[in-house]
This record gives sequence, C-alpha cells and structure tokens, in this order.
Amino acid sequence: MAYTRGNLAVKPKPVERVSPGYREQTKVVTRRTFIPMKEKMLYLLTILVCVAVASLVIWRYAHIYDLNKQSQRMNSEIRANKLEISKLELKKQTLKETIVETAIKEGYVLPPEHSIIHVPRVAGSTDVAETSKK
Repeated sequence: MAYTRGNLAVKPKPVERVSPGYREQTKVVTRRTFIPMKEKMLYLLTILVCVAVASLVIWRYAHIYDLNKQSQRMNSEIRANKLEISKLELKKQTLKETIVETAIKEGYVLPPEHSIIHVPRVAGSTDVAETSKK
C-alpha cells in the first residue's frame, strides 16, 4: 500500500488523466556560447607554458642520463687501463730481471765495480745535419 501524507490508513485516490485534444511538445534549444578570444589565448598560453616546462625537464633528464653514461664509460676505460698498466709493469719487472742474463748470453761482460767507463761523445745532431744537406 502506498504511503500517503503520513497516513497508511487512507486509501489513495485515483488520479484522473484527461488528455487534451492536443499534445504539448517542448523543444530544448541549446545556444552555443562562444569562448572569448582572451580566454582562448589564456588557455593557449597555459598549455604552451606547461609544454615548455615539461620539455625543459625532459631535456635536463636526458642531459643527466648522458653524463651518467659518459661517467660509466670512463670508469670502465680506467679499469681497463689500470689492468693493462699492471700487466706492463709486471712485464717490465721480468725484463729488468732477465736483462743481465740475456746480455751475458749475447757475449757482453760486466765491468768491474770501480772501473770508469768512458763513452766518447758523438755529436749526433751535426751528423744528421750533414747527411741531410747531401
């Protein structure tokens, strides 16, 4: 049963519908309002500022990424160069140890400890100059 004005004991009265000879039709007319030019320019300027800020942030992140990549590349090159330097130092040390043995095998002799070795001075630059003139 329907609830009528706070009392359930009252029987609702049927509503008579009288149909008129004509039917009223309502048509909704929507008028399109235009956005003023100043407001359009404000929106455009806001979008341009947002795009500029976003592109600046992206550019900075790209620059930071590039610097990090260069730093990693330099670190790997430094590690490779340190490894090569240690190998070359080891080779230098072994060559220093074997140079006396190699010289003795080739026929060179060790001088006495207190002897003075005199090497005649030869002007290499004048010889080169004379040969280049000829």
